[in-house]
Amino acid sequence: MNAVGGQDGSSVPDEEWERFLRESAQGAAGAPKEPSARARGVAGRLRDTSRARGVAGRLRDTSRARGVAGRLRDTREAPPVWRAHTPPRPRRRTARAVAGLLAVCALLLLALFPDRLLGWFDGDGATSGGAPLAAETARPDQAPAVEEARRPTLDEPFKGSPAARWASGTEGITVPAAKATGWMDQAEVARALSRTRDFLAAANLDPAVLRGERPQTAITLINPHQSDVRKTLAAAFPAPGGKPPGAEDDPLLLFSRFDTRAVRLVGDDIRTRGRLSYEKGKDGALEVTADVTFVYPVTRAAADGEEEVVRTIVRRELVLSWDDPERVETEPGTFSLLSYAVDITNGGCGRDTDTGLLRPEFAAERSASADDGTPAVDPYDRSRPVDKSAGVSADGECGTVTRS
Repeated sequence: MNAVGGQDGSSVPDEEWERFLRESAQGAAGAPKEPSARARGVAGRLRDTSRARGVAGRLRDTSRARGVAGRLRDTREAPPVWRAHTPPRPRRRTARAVAGLLAVCALLLLALFPDRLLGWFDGDGATSGGAPLAAETARPDQAPAVEEARRPTLDEPFKGSPAARWASGTEGITVPAAKATGWMDQAEVARALSRTRDFLAAANLDPAVLRGERPQTAITLINPHQSDVRKTLAAAFPAPGGKPPGAEDDPLLLFSRFDTRAVRLVGDDIRTRGRLSYEKGKDGALEVTADVTFVYPVTRAAADGEEEVVRTIVRRELVLSWDDPERVETEPGTFSLLSYAVDITNGGCGRDTDTGLLRPEFAAERSASADDGTPAVDPYDRSRPVDKSAGVSADGECGTVTRS
């Protein structure tokens, strides 16, 4: 049996073996020593810390890369700043030149053909005379502007008249706000003002009354115990076969009535402008003043050929007293007439008053009525009192008016 040998199977010399054993016991110089358990623990913690720092570093690098990419994307897609200045686009001179040329052409056409161009905007209300007028709350200080002379028609009976901008019917009568006055509280004053307007409508706007019928609704609002007015009304509307009314009893002093044998109203639109006002009167009564102008367009009852349209203008000023029934004999819901005045334009110059009816004149009749030299009066001028008018009065006296 061979002993342990070298590469060639020979055994290790004794000297080498002893040297090996000696070096193993003393430790070879430079040979690594096995670390202790504490050293191994510290080394492990250091390795873990190093790994964590490496991971954190890689995360920071990734975050920075994303931030840079986001900023680049925001810069590329950022919307305009709110307060940033945007330079205006240069205007095109061609458009400005065309607009200027059109304006010059429009002015030239207006200068050469004013009637034709204005006719495009003709019509009642806002288109014929401008925007509708605001309600009248006080007496104006001047007459309305003179309209261009334009002939009224059946479709546009107020053409060329200030009434084209007036309201219709009772809408043109301004009623002030009510407040307690005299013997009446606020609600009673409001009711009295409303009934005053009702009287004006029944006396001047009722279709039956305008056709010449008896104004019964209006008469029922007048105090039946007012003896002088009761006599006037009895004379103004006599029984059949009775004495015709005279100038002092003419029903036209209070009521608008047309001779339908000669004329007929054009449509049912009657333009009005005026107002009511009130104050404390005698014995604590509520004294109401009404100042209203009515414009009636009419044509011939039996037209032959072209139908001519003319206007009759009636301005009324009345003072009514709503009396305290404890001081004055009256009936509930009625008033006493204190005064009344009227101006009538084109109601029948030189007419007989016994008819008690309005009979307007047309072109042929007006040509026969020459200017008598009296001062010309504008029937649309509401800045003057009624009693200072020089126009046509209810008693048939003639005057000169500037327009109708």
